[in-house]
Amino acid sequence: MTTNASLLERRKVLGTAYRLFYEQPVHLVRGEGVWLEDIDGKRYLDMYNNVPVVGHANPAVVQAMTQQASILNTHTRYLHENVVAYAEQLLALFPKELNRAVFTCTGSEANDLALRIAHEVTGRRGVIVTQNAYHGVTSLLADMSPSLRPVAEHVEVVPAPTSLQGSATEIASEFAALVDAAAQRLAAKGVPVCALMVDTVFASDGLYLPSQGVLAAAAKVVRQHGGLFIADEVQGGFARVGGKWWAFQQDDVIPDMVTLGKPMGNGHPIGAVVVREQWLHDFGTRCRYFNTFGGNTVSAAVGLAVLHELHKLNATQHVQQVGNDLGQHLHALTTHELVQAVRGSGLYWSIALQGNDTHTASELAVLLVNGLRQEGILIGTCGQKNDALKIRPPLVFAKEHVSLFMEVLQQQLQQINAMN
Repeated sequence: MTTNASLLERRKVLGTAYRLFYEQPVHLVRGEGVWLEDIDGKRYLDMYNNVPVVGHANPAVVQAMTQQASILNTHTRYLHENVVAYAEQLLALFPKELNRAVFTCTGSEANDLALRIAHEVTGRRGVIVTQNAYHGVTSLLADMSPSLRPVAEHVEVVPAPTSLQGSATEIASEFAALVDAAAQRLAAKGVPVCALMVDTVFASDGLYLPSQGVLAAAAKVVRQHGGLFIADEVQGGFARVGGKWWAFQQDDVIPDMVTLGKPMGNGHPIGAVVVREQWLHDFGTRCRYFNTFGGNTVSAAVGLAVLHELHKLNATQHVQQVGNDLGQHLHALTTHELVQAVRGSGLYWSIALQGNDTHTASELAVLLVNGLRQEGILIGTCGQKNDALKIRPPLVFAKEHVSLFMEVLQQQLQQINAMN
């Protein structure tokens, strides 16, 4: 049998860019619903993975994938019902203004394409992002993902709402003013703004949810400068925030483009740009775009199955109900001396930590993440200093799982307090 030690040794063939979670890495062998199992048979409650949105190894999704793969797997240059049906059903979840879809394989590809469209239709190149944004792995996106590396000259960075103070109205107004100033700086550099790209839940910045007007205010400002508003819904989409299908719907705003990824295929690689017809028409008449695997027959079958499972779950309402229960318990932690703030809605939450006499907030986050892992709970971290806990389970997460998670989390907080 392969041991963790031998597998870690063999991983050297993958190169140094690969990273593992946890001080004691987890060797997983199977998953089902909200549960994962390691090589020793230990089960873990998955509070981290937003990709298997309708649950690990969802039978309906697996059946759709294997059935279509056994019949035909080809690209979009032939007619096929799957890709058209998938586009129709996906667009039905959006405001009527967002009426065209282009399929890709990943969220990175979707964001890359959205920027290409914005560059082409505006004739500009400047981009505005938030201070710790992550938008993808292509060279173009790495240049505008300050969480990865310093941004390029044509990119301006603004503080995220998580770092601003005041009421929701004041934060929205200040964020809009910051976007306005960034657009002016780009114009002064000779690269006027073509787009503001925002992760609609500000996940890498520590989570600002609900958005409470910041998206609408920022979109209005960037449009006044001649730019487009691109809503990156790779993290916040598909009912993740509860009550709505898309995080941008928390505000009274309709983006020019919406990018999608991770949860679309429940683990199968699918991404998309959902866009206003006018922008896609302008782009399509000037540029050639083809994605060999984007929207292939198998991916479309998987996407349809995921949508069916989300409707079957009544995802928007289920997530809101379970999320309200989870949120009530999490907000009760704000009286704890290690907890600075709790942010979130639906099934996406962060717990911002504050240091004590012996540990920084970032060190506390590491202790809690690894302590929870030892007790069979998997979560992650977020924020510019990785000083907040990140909680985003599959959407089939239920109220009985809330109780289990909170019991273990409270135990871990008590143990860390006892260390002082």
